[in-house]
Amino acid sequence: MKLNTLDDLEVESKTAIVRVDINSPLDPETGEILDNNRIRMCSETLNELSDKKAKIVVLAHQGRPASDDFTTLEKHAEEMSRVLDLPVNYIDDLFGPAAREEISNLDPGEILLLENARFYSEEVLNRPAEEQAETHLVRKLSPLADIFVNDAFAAAHRSQPSLVGFGVTLPAAAGRLMEKEVEGLGKARNPKHPCVYVLGGAKVEDSLSLIDHVLGKEIADQVLAGGLVGQVLLAAKGLDLGKTNMKIISEKGYEEELENAEKLLSTYEEKIALPEDLRVEESEGKAAVVSTGELPTENPVYDIGDETVDEYQKVIEDAKTVVANGPVGVFEKPAFAKGTNGILKALSETGAFTVIGGGHMVASARELDIVESIDHVSTGGGSCLNFLSGE
Repeated sequence: MKLNTLDDLEVESKTAIVRVDINSPLDPETGEILDNNRIRMCSETLNELSDKKAKIVVLAHQGRPASDDFTTLEKHAEEMSRVLDLPVNYIDDLFGPAAREEISNLDPGEILLLENARFYSEEVLNRPAEEQAETHLVRKLSPLADIFVNDAFAAAHRSQPSLVGFGVTLPAAAGRLMEKEVEGLGKARNPKHPCVYVLGGAKVEDSLSLIDHVLGKEIADQVLAGGLVGQVLLAAKGLDLGKTNMKIISEKGYEEELENAEKLLSTYEEKIALPEDLRVEESEGKAAVVSTGELPTENPVYDIGDETVDEYQKVIEDAKTVVANGPVGVFEKPAFAKGTNGILKALSETGAFTVIGGGHMVASARELDIVESIDHVSTGGGSCLNFLSGE
């Protein structure tokens, strides 16, 4: 994939609209940013543009309509100032007269963060780029800009105005983060073999699509399943997980994915490894391990068991490329972090080219202080899965 990058654009004294993804976890009481990782990840692009004397207009979002973390970007501007060690101006307007005047008055090297793009109703609609170029946001801001830089990899699987509309109306390029993501994940799409994918988390539909892609195209030699993905595959194999766990699958709308999972197992059964034992919650915070032969269980399944961790670690140890997306258990509860931590430990010790994706997986890796041992740490979850799926 050939992308224009910042190396392909002349930016000095040019007004650059820069789309970043700084969607961050917030303290529900104070609204303070709890983790500035995504702000730090886009800092290279913003610092470079400022050093090269571009006039920088930053577009971003926080939360989604009706969610608890759907709020303004005022605190993001403050945190961005600290991370960049540069003044970042903020305006509580997106494309109205006040915002357009601020943009017109920018000096070279200055940075302006506009209001939460999702405050604008058209931003949450997914449509083709040509249609998004006709939205009010793009039509109002494009005449004020010279170039568009997309550095929002974690949101790049969405075809929304701030992400794809400006690429139609302005010369466009990938920012440094987007460039690194495409390069790093590109190696996983053309891997050294044996190649192993470890898939967990709760994005079942995306993960099943990825399994079909990487096994069907012979990109991966084996898939190791955990998390809710693993439970859906176990259920598709005909195992009764118990009323409690089947209810969770049903409530999340994944019953309809069982047929798809069944087809995958029929086609690639020898290449899809499923948990041989599971860690369940017997009482609040108290864990027990049950083998799949002992199912059903009325206790909620929150992790893969010790035997499964050992088997998965052996497969990872012998691999040349390993991609892991999503935790294999409810790692937020200490008693159910063993599976995810065991996978990450194996990734940090293998000689393979390693990639991890998904916010929870990356958070776990940071907690274990092994991020530096991973070859590529993706800022995206859904976008990482979509990219690896060829979408």
